[in-house]
Amino acid sequence: MKLSYDQIKEEMTRVLVKYGMDPNSAEESATLFTENTVDGVASHGVNRFPRVISYIEKGYIDLAAKPTLVSSLGALEKWDGNLGMGNLNAKQCMDRAIELAGKYGIGAVALRNTNHWMRGGAYGWQAANAGYVGICWTNTQPNMPAWGAKDRRIGNNPFIIALPRKDGHVVVDAAMAQYSYGKIEEMKYAGKQLPFPGGYDEAGNLTTDPGEIMKTWRVIPIGFWKGSGFSIVLDMLAAGLSEGNSTYEVGKLGEDEYALSQVLIAIDLKKSSSEEYAEKIMNDTIADIKASVPVSEQMRIMYPGEPELLTRRRNLENGIEVEDSVWKTITSF
Repeated sequence: MKLSYDQIKEEMTRVLVKYGMDPNSAEESATLFTENTVDGVASHGVNRFPRVISYIEKGYIDLAAKPTLVSSLGALEKWDGNLGMGNLNAKQCMDRAIELAGKYGIGAVALRNTNHWMRGGAYGWQAANAGYVGICWTNTQPNMPAWGAKDRRIGNNPFIIALPRKDGHVVVDAAMAQYSYGKIEEMKYAGKQLPFPGGYDEAGNLTTDPGEIMKTWRVIPIGFWKGSGFSIVLDMLAAGLSEGNSTYEVGKLGEDEYALSQVLIAIDLKKSSSEEYAEKIMNDTIADIKASVPVSEQMRIMYPGEPELLTRRRNLENGIEVEDSVWKTITSF
């Protein structure tokens, strides 16, 4: 079915208020879920919302909790999420990183004891919309084997870099797995195969079948051993800076994913170089990349962040496609 932006946001706001969140916070959180969906990331929008409600019911998410400052070292601060709503914790801490960057040129917030932030790219877009470079990442539960292993001991730890640009921000939002579990789940909902192999089936063979990968949880790290190594150091740094849980410690909490560690960084380019120079570098680079020879007539060469902009415009104009079963679940709360 197709729904409007307001229909989706209003329904999720209603549900969050029903579960005890104050109306302003509920609307802010629902807005983040909706924007993810509008940008074509339903896996971390409407599709993820029912699981968030289940975490509220299990007591993993405290809807009244707010993040609190633990310590400050000038441009670097440590915060505790107090198991509050993950997307609101991350948004507030990126806002704080932006404030620090406005003062020091760079601001970093290490956040512990928080919940799933949904789409990490949202906080990169947040920084870029404010005119700042955004860099952020999170650890996760153990949901990916280290390179060469069969059992899950590392996380797919999404990493985001966003650059502000007048003609469209440049944003990379990449899990350390070839596909995030949210994307794999989304493809399974749609009855589609992955475009490229994303993990292993029960016989140990590479597969594009999202259902088979969900059975084994054996996703492929991006760049094979490189993605595996990247995942490990991101986890160590997030937990070390925040004095929070590592992926190993999150795994000891059980099968569900909560009490995570995250890092959110903002950089004010205007304090180190002219805005005109930064724009020229980005525009020249994008123009050169778009002059590439495509492998086929159907292939369109795009810069990171461009697909989301195009999807956003299309969905706002034509309505947002939502799986019937997902919407039925949300409206039943």
